[in-house]
Amino acid sequence: MDTGITIGAWLRNAQLPTLEARILLTHTLGLTRVQLITQSERTLTCREADQLATLAQRRIDGEPIAYIVGTREFYGLEFEVTPAVLIPRPETELLVELALDYLPEGGRLLDMGTGSGAIAVAIAHNCPDAQVTALDVSDVALAVATRNAVKHAAKVEFLRSDWYSAAGDRQFDVIVSNPPYIVSGDRHLREGDLRFEPVNALTDHGDGLSALRTIIAGASQHMRNGWLFMEHGYDQAETVRSLLQQHGFGDVQSWKDLAGIERVSGGSLGLPTEQQR
Repeated sequence: MDTGITIGAWLRNAQLPTLEARILLTHTLGLTRVQLITQSERTLTCREADQLATLAQRRIDGEPIAYIVGTREFYGLEFEVTPAVLIPRPETELLVELALDYLPEGGRLLDMGTGSGAIAVAIAHNCPDAQVTALDVSDVALAVATRNAVKHAAKVEFLRSDWYSAAGDRQFDVIVSNPPYIVSGDRHLREGDLRFEPVNALTDHGDGLSALRTIIAGASQHMRNGWLFMEHGYDQAETVRSLLQQHGFGDVQSWKDLAGIERVSGGSLGLPTEQQR
């Protein structure tokens, strides 16, 4: 049964930003953005209208659009996301770019706290000769990450691990991580999309540095010659650089995201001077 409401009319009258309304339409109707235009005068069925109303209200209530539709694009790939994992964000693509730039041919890479697997899968997809291992303490997150790897035919070994605990005596050329780094009590945890994301993946319930300290302190046991790159908070770069220097890292530096914020810091261990950059 038709409602008399066309696709175009629903888009114009939705109490949402146009982009978000389009995303809900393409998700519900199974149409491309081009088809939304070419079929803008098609009338919605009652079932379609009810589904759209339900999804729109969830978004109005603040639920992240990525959780509503179950996907988010990251580094040119579509990833499944659920409330069990963080929503991949554009600024984290810097971590992928650095890993791809510094990973040697056929190199070994470790992604710590992989969540949805976005970082590890993006790297493995773009560097198929790499040996990529990804760790997470959450079985539910690892299940999501595994599905994403299968979806993109990315060769990634997933292990359940509390940071380095399952890494054994493995050695890696590059270690990357986007760990929980928000300070406990930060107001941002109560705002926007963060309200719906897994809190343990956002904050260490302390000063925001405990996971970063653990990663830095344990790196030397798993990386005799290589690079460590970590995403961190907007105001943590100087502290993270200091921690890296205290643990003997060389060529310590920070890299800025597209917003000009020092978003990733890292350094090298055991590399000859000519291999440092």
